[in-house]
Amino acid sequence: MIKDLTVGDSKKTLWLYCLPLLGSVFFQQLYNLADTVVAGKFIGEFALASVGNASEITLIYLAFAMGCNIGCSVITSQLFGAKNYLGVKSAVSTAIISFTVLCLLLMTFGFTCSRPILKLINTPDSILESSMLYLNIYTAGLIFVFLYNISTGIYSALGDTLTPFIFLVFSSLSNIVVDVIFVSKLNMGVAGVAWATFLCQGLSCVLSLIVLFFRLKSIKVEGKVKIFSFKIFKKLCIVAIPSILQQSCISIGNIIIQAVINIFGEFVIAAYTAGIKLVSIATNTFMAMASGVSSFVAQNIGAKKLERVKDGFKYGNILNFIIALVLFLIYTIFAKFFIGIFLDSTANSYTLETGVKMLRIISPFFLIVCIKITTDGVLRGSGAMKLFMVTTFTDLLIRVIFVYIFAYKVGLDAIWFSWAIGWGLGAVAGLAFYFTGLWRKNLINMDNVN
Repeated sequence: MIKDLTVGDSKKTLWLYCLPLLGSVFFQQLYNLADTVVAGKFIGEFALASVGNASEITLIYLAFAMGCNIGCSVITSQLFGAKNYLGVKSAVSTAIISFTVLCLLLMTFGFTCSRPILKLINTPDSILESSMLYLNIYTAGLIFVFLYNISTGIYSALGDTLTPFIFLVFSSLSNIVVDVIFVSKLNMGVAGVAWATFLCQGLSCVLSLIVLFFRLKSIKVEGKVKIFSFKIFKKLCIVAIPSILQQSCISIGNIIIQAVINIFGEFVIAAYTAGIKLVSIATNTFMAMASGVSSFVAQNIGAKKLERVKDGFKYGNILNFIIALVLFLIYTIFAKFFIGIFLDSTANSYTLETGVKMLRIISPFFLIVCIKITTDGVLRGSGAMKLFMVTTFTDLLIRVIFVYIFAYKVGLDAIWFSWAIGWGLGAVAGLAFYFTGLWRKNLINMDNVN
C-alpha cells in the first residue's frame, strides 16, 4: 500500500507508518537470533561462539546492504514526495543495477578473504573452520541480502511498511523451522544453520521483488523511464556512500572489539555473542524507527514542507524513548533468563554470569542511544550525510579507543561501559547539529531529476 507521508496529522501519520517497522524489526531479530539460539541449544557453546564470531564479519556485508537500503529509501522518498513518479521508477532500476554490481564485488572479496580475516581477529583454532564454513555459505547468499534490502528501502520510500513486514514474518518463521530441522534432525551442524539462512533469505528476496515490480507497474507515468540515470546514480551515491561508510565503520569497530573479546577465550566469546545479540535487538529497533523518521522527513522535504521535519524529530524521539524504557526494564530484570535462551543445560556458569553482567551494564544506556539514533534519522532524511557520519564516528572512535586503552587493565567491564560513553558523545553531537539548524544547509536538490 503506497502512502503519502506529507499530509495528515504528523504524529498519527508517523506512528502508524512506524508500527509495521516495529513488527518488522521484531521478526528480523527473530530471524537473526534463530541461528545463534539453535547453535547454542542444539550443538553447544563452541558452535555458538563460531556463529557469533563469523556473524561479526557478516555485519560488514550487511552494512553495505543497509547503506544501499538507506540510499534507495532517502532518494526515492524525496522523488515520491515531489510527485516525480518518472524519477521514482528510474531510481529503482538505477539502484538495482548499481548495487547488484557492488554486491558481486563484495562476494568475490568474501570468498577470497574469509580465512585471513578470521585469523586477523584472533579466532581460536577450535572454532576457525566452523566459523569459516558459516561465513562462506552466508557470502554465497549475499545477493539475496542486497536485493531484499534494496526492495524494502523502496517500499519504505513509497510509504509502505506493511508489505515487507508480511514477507519478513513468513521468512523469519520459516527460518526457525528450517534451522531446527537441519540441525536437530539432519545433524548438519553449523552448516545447517548457515544453509537455513541462505534458503530463507533467497525466498523472501524473490517474493519481495516480484510484488515490488507489480506495485511499480501500477504507477502510471508519462514519458520514457531511464533504466539507468547518471543523475540519480550520483544522488544515490551522495546518500548511500556515507551510509555504507558509516555502517561499515560500525561493523569494523565491532570486529575490533570482537578481536579483543576473542583473547578472553571461547566462554567469553559465547557470552558476548548472546549479549550482543540482545543489545542489537534494542539498537536495531531504534534504527528501524529512525528509518521511518528518515522516510517521513525525506518525503516532506521533497514536498517542501520543512515545518513537518520538527514533528518527525519530536514524535520519533518520543516513540523510541518509550521503546528504550521498556527494553531497559525487561533486560535488567530478566537478564539471566534472556542470556540463558542461548545456552544449553551443560553450559559453563561463567558464560552465563558474563553475559548477564554485560547486559545489565549496557541496557540503561538505551535511554541515550535511542535519542542519538532518532536524531541521526532526521539528519539522514534531510540529506545531511556529513553530519550524520560525524555522530557515528564520534561514537565509534570513542568506543574502540576506550576498549583498547582499558580492556587489558580493567577487564571486561571496560568493554561494556565503552558503549555508554560512545553513545553519549554521539547523542550530544547529533542534538547539536539538529538544534543549530545545520541540517537545513545540506538539503539535496531533487528538482528536474530523472
